[in-house]
Amino acid sequence: MSLEVITDGVPLNEAKKALILLHGRGAGAHDILSVARHLKVEDFALVAPQAENRTWYPYSFLVPIEENEPSFSKSLDAIHQTVVAIQQNGIEKENIYFLGFSQGACLALEFTARNAAKYGGVVAFTGGLIGDKVYQDHYAGNFGNTPIFIGTSDPDFHVPVERVNETEALLQKMGASVTKKIYDNMGHTISQDEIDWANKLIFNKK
Repeated sequence: MSLEVITDGVPLNEAKKALILLHGRGAGAHDILSVARHLKVEDFALVAPQAENRTWYPYSFLVPIEENEPSFSKSLDAIHQTVVAIQQNGIEKENIYFLGFSQGACLALEFTARNAAKYGGVVAFTGGLIGDKVYQDHYAGNFGNTPIFIGTSDPDFHVPVERVNETEALLQKMGASVTKKIYDNMGHTISQDEIDWANKLIFNKK
């Protein structure tokens, strides 16, 4: 798969930290990059892969995974390619951060849980682990106390709170430091409070 990637911020070959931003269904790399204007990431390389036809996988993240193939595996590979490219510029995993909204949040959580390590941090604006249920045997590694923020609305039309809770439990079991915020009737969006929490928990490190 030829991967289109939009970059911003500090050039990759000069940066010491990188943030991978994953857009939601129907949006694009430029849309999710605009979120970075509200984050304390002035010294980061910003890297936003663009999904083919503006969607990472065709159906809900709650259907059996095989129904979202081959797009699902291609999307995970796109994130892997992005991580490898960042590492080739001398940036270690502990200085690689992930942020996603909706479909992108699901992918950020799914990729990092399948490849758990000490990352800089993960921000999931409305998302959870992918599949008709949480398959613990899909995930491996240890997060080494990586900070993870998950924010979501209750209710959310696309992402049930039950899946967010299951995701939190598994990530904690894998050694992540998870902060979860559930907002009553927020809607399918990103709130200022979520931005504030992400800045406080994830992007405040020197």
